[in-house]
Amino acid sequence: MTDKNTADNIISLASELRWNIGEGYHDKLAEGIYADATAIAKNAVKKEGEKRNLRLDSAIDNIVTSRIWGFPIMFFILATVLWLTIIGANAPSSMLSYLLLDTVHPFLKNIAASAGLPWWLDGFLIDGVYLALAWVIAVMLPPMAIFFPLFTMLEDFGYLPRVAFNLDKLFKKSGAHGKQALTMSMGFGCNAAGVIATRIIDSPRERLIAIITNNFSLCNGRWPTQILIAAIFIGAVVPGRFSGLISTASVFGIAVLGIFFTFLVSWFLSRTVLKGEVSTFNLELPPYRPPNVLKTLYTSLIDRTLIVLWRACIFAAPAGAVIWLISNINIGDQSIAAWAIEYMDGFGLFIGLNGVILLAYIVAIPANEIIIPTILMLTVMATGNAAYGEGAGVMFELDSSAEIGNILKAGGWTLLTGINLMLFSLLHNPCSTTIYTIYKETGSWKWTTVATVLPLIMGFVVCFLVAQVWGLVVG
Repeated sequence: MTDKNTADNIISLASELRWNIGEGYHDKLAEGIYADATAIAKNAVKKEGEKRNLRLDSAIDNIVTSRIWGFPIMFFILATVLWLTIIGANAPSSMLSYLLLDTVHPFLKNIAASAGLPWWLDGFLIDGVYLALAWVIAVMLPPMAIFFPLFTMLEDFGYLPRVAFNLDKLFKKSGAHGKQALTMSMGFGCNAAGVIATRIIDSPRERLIAIITNNFSLCNGRWPTQILIAAIFIGAVVPGRFSGLISTASVFGIAVLGIFFTFLVSWFLSRTVLKGEVSTFNLELPPYRPPNVLKTLYTSLIDRTLIVLWRACIFAAPAGAVIWLISNINIGDQSIAAWAIEYMDGFGLFIGLNGVILLAYIVAIPANEIIIPTILMLTVMATGNAAYGEGAGVMFELDSSAEIGNILKAGGWTLLTGINLMLFSLLHNPCSTTIYTIYKETGSWKWTTVATVLPLIMGFVVCFLVAQVWGLVVG
């Protein structure tokens, strides 16, 4: 504003309030209001002939919320947070893996052998239940322990409301709520946490849209799959010096594709089963302030990381048991797993995947973290490759991506399989923890089913289309 009268009116109204309220306590209250009004007028109103005195907050906002720099800065910060999460989690994940898988697992096997446990009980409890829990903890805990504090720091610092401000128009055009930008961002750490975060959206209709679409945020449980497959298949199509760059770009591209599907599905839902007016809201841009370290650690590690990890472990234990059982219970001359792979292989190949991948995603619904170990175990079992693994139902992973690539290629994997697995990893049903959280938040099996089945159908359709295009171009 440039009108001198506007500034004078604000100050005069506060002054009038000051004298009308009275003396004592009320006078002090009025003094505070008067001082605040004067400060607001000084910072927000420019009188004729004056130069505008921008505060530091306003100067920063002119950059981070600008049409030119807002989105590049937003994507850069997101990419940096994800990069720090992935790189920072490597060492602690390796340590936990060594402790839980290479040390504790053999120790438990020795105890079971010394105690004379039957092979089936030993396998069921240690190779099944324990291994699944160990994989989930080793893979899931370090990324969450890094991502959530970083995310909470951005929230406390005051940047996340600026993200919502930048994306508000896009979400409004898609029929969703601007605050969905925050819940979508939270989903990159964990979809279950992202679903819980939708509580900040008051409109039931828009909250449902945010819940259903949160699965399109690539959670930390799916990053290891994306990174490994990109390194093996995408990076291999370019010269070695460019392989790392191209692999990283492809993984980031999948994450951005997930954002695109968030807008697309939000637009579709808001014009079909969840029609309604987009609600308006006042988005306060709080001042930038240094985060409270203790509060940040408590909120991110206790309220988010440990609670989500606990829920994941509850669902992972039965998954490990099922994986071991279907691999060790025979029907005729084959295990249940072998029969299932053979049965689903035709449909899997039709959409550019295979039976091993489909079975792995069925039995690993409780936790995306065990997808790669399950795929490796099932591939070795299906190909009869006795050089890897410790037996049927025993999940494993290798340090060398080249060795993993050799196993997968021996199982018939191609570049198309790798591309479609990356797409299917983005577009498939939520994990059990997220499904349970969706039901707890909505109280509705109908909407829980929609949120579960819709991305799965999209995954099949997208993989099918890519396979058809691939056949026309390559075949």
